Amino acid sequence: MTNDNTQPAAAPAPRIAILGGGPGGYEAALVAKRLGADVTIVERHGFGGSTVLTDVVPSKTLIATAEWMALGGAAAELGIRINDESGTETQTISADLKAINARIRSLALTQSEDIAHRLVSSNIRTIHGQGRLVSAKEIAVTGITDKVGKPQPDEVISADYIIVAVGAAPRVLPTAQPDGERILTWTQLYNLSELPKHLIVVGSGVTGAEFAGAYHALGTEVTLVSSRDRVLPGEDADAAELIEDVFRTRGMHVMSKSRAKAAAVVGEGEDEHVEVTLEDGRVVTGSHVLMAVGSVPNTQDIGLEEVGINTSPSGHVVTDKVSRTSVNGVYAAGDCTGVFPLASVAAMQGRIAVAHALGDTVRPIKLRSVAANIFTAPEIATVGYTQEQLEKLDMRYTITKLPLRVNPRAKMMGARAGFVKLFSRTESGTVVGGVIVAPRASELIYPITLAVSHRLTVDDVADAFTVYPSLTGSIAEVARMGHQITEG
Repeated sequence: MTNDNTQPAAAPAPRIAILGGGPGGYEAALVAKRLGADVTIVERHGFGGSTVLTDVVPSKTLIATAEWMALGGAAAELGIRINDESGTETQTISADLKAINARIRSLALTQSEDIAHRLVSSNIRTIHGQGRLVSAKEIAVTGITDKVGKPQPDEVISADYIIVAVGAAPRVLPTAQPDGERILTWTQLYNLSELPKHLIVVGSGVTGAEFAGAYHALGTEVTLVSSRDRVLPGEDADAAELIEDVFRTRGMHVMSKSRAKAAAVVGEGEDEHVEVTLEDGRVVTGSHVLMAVGSVPNTQDIGLEEVGINTSPSGHVVTDKVSRTSVNGVYAAGDCTGVFPLASVAAMQGRIAVAHALGDTVRPIKLRSVAANIFTAPEIATVGYTQEQLEKLDMRYTITKLPLRVNPRAKMMGARAGFVKLFSRTESGTVVGGVIVAPRASELIYPITLAVSHRLTVDDVADAFTVYPSLTGSIAEVARMGHQITEG
């Protein structure tokens, strides 16, 4: 009798190939590696994607710089005097856009390199090249280069599961072709060396409003061209109205119900400028124009049709709540899905895709608990149901609202414009949504996000201690305003 101690061979690690190195891609890669998968990620530009290199990180860095300019402008009200080297009092503050943009580009590149280093140090294979699906199990990669840009052979990556996370790019109008000098997309702003004398911003959505506010704070004359009757047409009406009032009060030109038809560079030398033609025939003249008219998914020519992956009429990849596409084993995450153009949502979609593919615990994405922020000054943060959505639902709801100007901390800061607003179910008091318009609203929205996510009531929120004085005190106060007396 023999004793066979031979152990069965271990099953090979599942292989995951990821096309796109933005938040949806690199977050999926890191989670997949922790769950024991063999991971390869393909990125054609730089890890972190447009979020890090040309979108969120650069734009929010620019906005953070603009905030300092705004603070300088409010210094006199707070009793602060600014003196030049001779001791003469002055309130003149200027922005060096060349230095600002150099810092922005450096910061973005460093962040991208940090992400790449983290992927490599996690034993994830990274490939710099252009990927294309050739089947539900294969990605062909061309134009591969090594770390120093040296060309490498093309290859085909085989995988058990594929995640498509290719992001999106600025939408371009045929009649307003960007030249990178005077007609610009938001990815091209960071090459400017001087502040535009007069920046025309076409598009009053989130991107347009953020850049309009930032450049105006930096000292540029700004005209914001909006095709709708107000700025930020997709946002809370009270918040959008407040921001538009702030823009106008600070001296920005806001043109409502004015749809742009074309943009062109006119003149030569010192007389060179841009002209934006509106559909009604009016012409707006400025030194530069930013076309902020939306984005389009980077889903063209990556093999989706050949593999049979369904896309929407807008070109976005169609996914379900666990990030599955119409083809078994292929998932998608991020802006290319059109679910929510937020880095946080892209990352969550990527993590959910990996969990589903590898059999880990899966919690389908809940869009009602997604917190979003618009980095204007003041900021606008939202979570949960909007008032417009609630009006369409068969739900009795209560609105409680408090202006920021009554908050003691806001008074100390010299912050007047803003408010806190909560939406709750009338019968139960359950918090179903909220809006904060205030400095650092992106930080303040978190307790309301917790309330929405965990179905807390206004009483639950009100019973928690807040620091005095603090802006969060207004959140507790608005919650107390929603208390319903129990009849006994």
